[in-house]
Amino acid sequence: MIPLLLMSALQLAELLVSSVVHVLFGLYLFTSAITGDLTQTFLESIFKPKPTVEVVKQGNTTTQVSDLTPIVLVHGIFGFGKGRLGGLSYFAGAEKKDERVLVPDLGSLTSVHDRARELFYYLKGGRVDYGEDHSKACGHSQFGRFYDKGEYQEWDEDHPVHFVGHSAGAQVVRVLQQMLADKMFDGYENINENWVLSLTSLSGALNGSTRTYLDGIQPEDGKSLKPICLLQICRLGAIIYDWLDISWLKSYYSFGFDHFNMSWKKTGLRGLVDCLLGNAGPFASSSGDWILPDLSIQETMKLNANLKTFPNTFYFSYATKRTRKPLGVMGIHPLLSIRVLQMSQWRYPRDIPLPYKGYRDEDWQDNDGALNTVSMTHPRIPVEHSNLIVRSDSDCLPLQPGIWYYKIVEADHITFILNRERAGVEFDLIYDNIFERCRKHVFRQSPQTMPNKAQRKLGGDREE
Repeated sequence: MIPLLLMSALQLAELLVSSVVHVLFGLYLFTSAITGDLTQTFLESIFKPKPTVEVVKQGNTTTQVSDLTPIVLVHGIFGFGKGRLGGLSYFAGAEKKDERVLVPDLGSLTSVHDRARELFYYLKGGRVDYGEDHSKACGHSQFGRFYDKGEYQEWDEDHPVHFVGHSAGAQVVRVLQQMLADKMFDGYENINENWVLSLTSLSGALNGSTRTYLDGIQPEDGKSLKPICLLQICRLGAIIYDWLDISWLKSYYSFGFDHFNMSWKKTGLRGLVDCLLGNAGPFASSSGDWILPDLSIQETMKLNANLKTFPNTFYFSYATKRTRKPLGVMGIHPLLSIRVLQMSQWRYPRDIPLPYKGYRDEDWQDNDGALNTVSMTHPRIPVEHSNLIVRSDSDCLPLQPGIWYYKIVEADHITFILNRERAGVEFDLIYDNIFERCRKHVFRQSPQTMPNKAQRKLGGDREE
């Protein structure tokens, strides 16, 4: 009896600490965004910003930034795109390293399916269509936000896109590519998988994570929540946030649940009660149309069963880990330090069936505090996709499509986002490598010349 009470007390203490750390980190980001906005407004009131020039002459030709293939950075869970949280950058300013980078703002807690639909219309334009059958099954509106002008309206097989997905963002791109292959967007008959030129997965959730079980997903089904857990607190917070529907607050940050119509203006107090009891909304027990269940091993397996690696697309992955570094949790972000240790010690319950044949706890011990390293290298379950580990970039050139090239990097899950200073020189090495590969080594016809490169070359010609 006493050991049971002691264990319960320890679990409640851990839940309290985890909740406080997550809330404080969220408040830190929010206040940082507001402070940055106020500072920028003040500076702009004193100094007028200089106009930017996006056209570079090269000999008798003119190279425009708009001619470059876009590189689209897709954020992960709790993430945000350009225009949210003021001037704060989810990718810590990495988007400034290349002349044409897009950073869409997708639902931060919405399901992989819904985010993939939003990503398509962000690029092509129009009103987001989540699909009639899916919308009915999950109890939300079929149509969402309207993009008056797509960020890349010419997107097609002849004008494909490079995608870089962090965390769950990588899986979002995989689902989008499969939707393109299956022609799942009404009104677009000529879509296909070749609209995606490359996918780079940065700490990508390709095979699920055991952290979902530590945070509150039931390992029995990989979908429902434990009665008392961190995700229950997250669920309550998200419901109340969306129900209050404070416009200026949601313009700063949104969970992306507008298509569930949870606002008090539409549902009243009864709607709030239904959502809290799990009878309606994204967290309803009947649908569970939000991101966390999609990241359990069981639900990821179901998703992966329908996702292919396509022969004309280039795939690359950076898998991160911090469990084998000397001095243990030293250098790990406080948000992840406890989870790194917990994930390395977690064992799948022996009184329930294993999530897949051949599952071994030791394979899933290495992690970065959010995802298991084995999950980030390449799609493995239920079927392992063609892959090759990369020791040196020169060893795998020229790159071949249809193969998952992967590297294992010593870093935690948020080393390469939010705070550039934390990663130091490694930040520049990673993103420079990603953008250089997109521009120089990944192409179907001929490599493109970046405008800044062309400008330097032109300057060199003049010197001669």
